[in-house]
Amino acid sequence: MDPQELQAWLRLTLTPGVGNETARKLLAAFGSAQAIFEQSASTLRQLGTDKLASALLTEPAALASQLQTTLDWLQAGDDRCIATLGDAAYPSALLDIEDPPLMLYMLGALANRSQQTATNTVAVRLAIVGSRNPTPQGEANAREFARALAGAGLCIVSGLALGIDGAAHDGALLGGGETVAVVGTGLDRVYPKKHLALAHRIAQQGMILSEFPLGTPPLMANFPKRNRIISGLSRGTLVVEAALQSGSLITARLAAEQGKEVFAIPGSIHSPQSRGCHALIKQGAKLVELAQDVLEELNLPLSGSSGRGTSASLGAKGDAPAGDQSADDPLLAALGFDAVSLDALQARTGLETARLQAQLLELELSGQVARLPGGLFQRLAAG
Repeated sequence: MDPQELQAWLRLTLTPGVGNETARKLLAAFGSAQAIFEQSASTLRQLGTDKLASALLTEPAALASQLQTTLDWLQAGDDRCIATLGDAAYPSALLDIEDPPLMLYMLGALANRSQQTATNTVAVRLAIVGSRNPTPQGEANAREFARALAGAGLCIVSGLALGIDGAAHDGALLGGGETVAVVGTGLDRVYPKKHLALAHRIAQQGMILSEFPLGTPPLMANFPKRNRIISGLSRGTLVVEAALQSGSLITARLAAEQGKEVFAIPGSIHSPQSRGCHALIKQGAKLVELAQDVLEELNLPLSGSSGRGTSASLGAKGDAPAGDQSADDPLLAALGFDAVSLDALQARTGLETARLQAQLLELELSGQVARLPGGLFQRLAAG
């Protein structure tokens, strides 16, 4: 994209009162972003109000600095590009959603590839989303499902948020697969800062994508808005854990409205983080226990590693993996899979407090039990 064309697209997105819908109408009428700003006031008034025509004829004060910032960013490496509506590098899947973004900023290995190959050749994408405050088991599930599915050839899409999103990206990378992070800020900043190292790993093996101009801070309104891109890029959306009032349910709803598959992992009936998934299942989402369930629903062949005996394994459902001694441990049996207090465990087992705490510590150190806020303990599925 030459600087003049880029300047026109930036001006279109920066002009007050011009949203995506209005911009698409202007592009349809005049053929290109540059052509819009070559029109007379009278011509522009025919497509809108006097206020809109005046706004389009007034150059935004921030345009010059935004253009220079964007050019500098593009020239900083060959792992970045900008795709505008209609470009060859623009993901074709987004053309079918209700509100396709006008511009997409792309950073990473896949961004470089998108400039060289047709977008139709990309791997099948699956969105994995969920709570920012998951249970330890929920976070482990997200990581293991992403690892198994990425190992089977899927590209995992998520939002780089804390919790399930971060675990999904990490799992995809551990599985040697591709992952795309759709973020709610400009690509010159990472939010949350805790995921700075993860963002660098994603850029090396996948792509970070945003519709927001460089310099855009983490504004709350932008995060629900980016969810339509997460679902739009993907063949389906897997919700790992979500409360009833959750942005993940927005992504699932958008996926359903876009005609995509919706999957949900069930959890404890006592866990608030499971209620959103249970609500989705009641509404017709596919209940998922194994990565194989997702692949079968998407009519994709089984391939890659079957994992390490986790619930995300591509293999068939069955008993605990060979060598797993948890079934013989009476304390694990007493724990079940719901969060439980020390007092409740003491009542179930009859163990003295000191002995019970020692055994719990041993199980915690071996990765079979997690300690939760409020003095609760939760059994973890064997990994």
